[in-house]
Amino acid sequence: MNAPLPPSSPAEPAAVTLDAPRGAGRLGAALGLGSGEGVLAGPGASARLWRLVALLPALLFLLTVLSPPLNHDVAAVLNFSMRWLGGQRLYSELIDVNPPLIFIFNLPAAWLASVTPLDGPRALLLQLVLFCGLVWWLSGRLREGVAEGPVEAAVLSALLPLALVMPGYDFGQREVLMGTVAIPYVLLASRRMQGLPTGGWLLLGVAVLAALGFALKPHFLAVPLLVEAAVVTRRGWRRIGVSLADPVPWIMAGVWVLYLASIPVFFPDFFGHVVPLVWDYYVDLGGMSAFGVLLTPNMGAAGVLLVLVSALCVFGRFGPLVLALWAATAGAFVSAAVQHKGWTYHVAPIFMLAGLSMGLIVARWLDGALPPARARLSAPALSAVMAGLLMLGMVRGGEAPFREIGYESDKGGRLTAWLQEHAWNERLLILTPDIWPIYPALNYSNSQSTLRFMNLWLLQGVNQRCPESGERYRETWEMSRAEFFVYRTVAEDFASAPPSAVLVTRHVGIPWCGKEFDFIEYFSRHPLFAEAFRSYHQQGEIEGYKLYVRED
Repeated sequence: MNAPLPPSSPAEPAAVTLDAPRGAGRLGAALGLGSGEGVLAGPGASARLWRLVALLPALLFLLTVLSPPLNHDVAAVLNFSMRWLGGQRLYSELIDVNPPLIFIFNLPAAWLASVTPLDGPRALLLQLVLFCGLVWWLSGRLREGVAEGPVEAAVLSALLPLALVMPGYDFGQREVLMGTVAIPYVLLASRRMQGLPTGGWLLLGVAVLAALGFALKPHFLAVPLLVEAAVVTRRGWRRIGVSLADPVPWIMAGVWVLYLASIPVFFPDFFGHVVPLVWDYYVDLGGMSAFGVLLTPNMGAAGVLLVLVSALCVFGRFGPLVLALWAATAGAFVSAAVQHKGWTYHVAPIFMLAGLSMGLIVARWLDGALPPARARLSAPALSAVMAGLLMLGMVRGGEAPFREIGYESDKGGRLTAWLQEHAWNERLLILTPDIWPIYPALNYSNSQSTLRFMNLWLLQGVNQRCPESGERYRETWEMSRAEFFVYRTVAEDFASAPPSAVLVTRHVGIPWCGKEFDFIEYFSRHPLFAEAFRSYHQQGEIEGYKLYVRED
């Protein structure tokens, strides 16, 4: 961790301790960073133009996140929240591994879709953009009264809005929401390190918002743990009394205690029914070893970025905000690693926070390397360059904006168009272990799943080994309680309220045991399911999904 630094003087921003290279002045002149005569610098209109250019990457990513498709996990959670709002009970009739807070977060969008012409995805995107606007505004408030160099100020103004939207396709994911609330939280942590006063309502609002964001998943608590450790270290042990009297960690702890205590009261089935299923069948489903996950492309890239930021923070002194961002980045990395998956949304907050860290480190170095006049004149142009570089760093193959550009012609877009044609505004039984591309295809076709689960992950989890009897399927007396629960409830729900259609996949994700696992064949062994399914005929097939339509 960085050694404690005295608070910066409001009149002069703290300079970094890395020495500027001897050629910095010549390089600045070559790039037009001299006394206002270069193409990258200029007073008045030119500076305003560069500030607008610096915001273009954020605008481009905003257009990207507003374009279909909505992230599949985000769409699935929204679908459950809409069903919950419609009267189904969470964790008894709607069973999922996620704690309740993310479904509560989606309720305003679900309600808005129910009372306005907006569909679910558009209502949620509106809510998410307003949420990002709130975080952006809070971040601006928290920067007031903080000493910033001209380049630092310009870079923060450009990178903060970009960081909120640059996850692209993963926009709205729980990890992205966590990374979003972490931004004003680290700004507040920086103020606390410096001993700067913060208004009571602003402090309370940021602390509560951060606590709720970190409560979305238990893994996320690694972020505030490391940030608070950085705050205590930066203040020094001689001021431990100040740290103990700091209201922020106590407010956050209070929110977490209240939330944890409310779950068994309002959602008794979560701990009693869902958590045991998650522990037994979901945690290791599709996961990797602790070491193997670090070798995945996503976690590998995030690890390299964290090492780079760490090295710079160890050998240079860049101030309290960089220290807080570094701690938050490390916490986000720990949170991603312990989930043993290494998916793009797991590393999204790492890139958000590390991108801000790197931009701030470079900006503070430039503030120290350039003469004050040059720094002021070149700051808008430099912020545009850094925003552009961060944007290019986030444009990766297969992710935003490529998913959005090719959506209509890819598997998800074709399935969406097919369901819009054949199952618009209908109830469907979904027999598949997939989340993508089922979601957001269901959302865009205004269709509603009748399955108690988002997908058949539990059936997939209990069938990772072949039956000991040598048969393809277990008999009911051989099934575990979890498998029998799925077998029974799917059949009974299907027979009691037959949906308009059944969508079933060929790709089951269950090991071969003498022959392929077939969902229709599996559930048809139940007499209620078999009798009800006689009323259905196959309408067609696309991308490995078969659609059966009820004959009325």
